[in-house]
Amino acid sequence: MRFIVITGISGAGKSLVANYLEDLGFFCVDNLPPSLIPKFAEVCFQSRGKMDKVALVIDIRGGELFNDLFPALETLREGGFNYEILFMEASDNVLIKRYKESRRTHPLAPEGRLIKGINEEREMLKKVKEKADHIIDTSNLTPRQLREEIVRIIDEEKTYKGIIINIMSFGFKYGIPIDCDLVFDVRFIPNPYYINSMKKLTGRSEIVKNYVLKFEETNRFLDKLTDMLDFLIPNYVKEGKASLVIGIGCTGGRHRSVVIADELYQRLIEKQHSVIIDHRDIEKDNRGAGR
Repeated sequence: MRFIVITGISGAGKSLVANYLEDLGFFCVDNLPPSLIPKFAEVCFQSRGKMDKVALVIDIRGGELFNDLFPALETLREGGFNYEILFMEASDNVLIKRYKESRRTHPLAPEGRLIKGINEEREMLKKVKEKADHIIDTSNLTPRQLREEIVRIIDEEKTYKGIIINIMSFGFKYGIPIDCDLVFDVRFIPNPYYINSMKKLTGRSEIVKNYVLKFEETNRFLDKLTDMLDFLIPNYVKEGKASLVIGIGCTGGRHRSVVIADELYQRLIEKQHSVIIDHRDIEKDNRGAGR
């Protein structure tokens, strides 16, 4: 049984990691009281393989209950259960920025200075970090890069044979994403922006989607793009490439690129690829100014 305890600094990305682990088949529990860990491990063991990959998010939100973590882990080890500690970290500046953007309060500083709560938490988690099997600093990681790191950690023998594909729709007027490996320009497709009933909608709406996909050139492009990726992806994997970022661009990143990105995402998912999708500029023209 794979048993992972996710802990670390508040705001460093523990919830996101739990989401990624769920995508990888883990049964995840958030904020379980540490004293219940041994009993929970027994329940998982007795499930006869139904819960053979488990991740628990344990942090200082539990207040004084967090002090039960080490005794609980010791009991776990004595019971013959192996576990790993995954510690999430980030710099003070990044944590402060994230808290300000989310407008959430720090668990240890509900009314006081944010930096004071962060420092207090670091001191509380010092011993846990020293015992961690994996430490991930998310200060400079994108969500895509964090997911790649989680995949590498979960792959015990470091023999991951797949590739993580990130499809990103974008608007050329806002610049090409700098981390793209492949960029495709879909501005040759007739533009829904110039039809009043669709101007303020996005490529996620059914009417825009149907409009973009009704053209022969759209479907021929998707077929040719899919065929090319069928050739490229295995060769990228053979050369050891772990991730592939595909940019799909139109003028404003709101209509055509969104539709094409969504369609490509579905095609690759059906081929059992690991795919992430991101519509970078879909909300930037929400006053009807973009395409």
